Amino acid sequence: MMNAEQIKHLQHQEQEQTQKQVKVKVQKKRWISRGEKFLYTVASGIVLTASVFMVQFSSTTDALNRDVQKLEQQVKVQKTTNENLQYEVKELSNPDRILKIAKENGLKIQNAKVKQASTIGN
Repeated sequence: MMNAEQIKHLQHQEQEQTQKQVKVKVQKKRWISRGEKFLYTVASGIVLTASVFMVQFSSTTDALNRDVQKLEQQVKVQKTTNENLQYEVKELSNPDRILKIAKENGLKIQNAKVKQASTIGN
């Protein structure tokens, strides 16, 4: 048989065991894991970088298009000016006009045949 002291000791041990609380770490389930966060961050960075390059490329292309349009406009103006000058050269080199100016300045024309020189001597 057990004596009273042993019984008390056993009761005391049982009380200690029931009073001990086991501490359990409860981990809250995260909505997004670390790996997913990393992947989302990398994907966002790539999309952002691609967007910046697209905007920059578009801006450069627009600037080049504007420059090309300005040059085309300048070419048109220059062509028009050249055509006007060619017409004026033809008009001023008319043989009748030359004869009229020659007579006004007192030149005597011995031969009525006036030829237009298109090229200067070879």
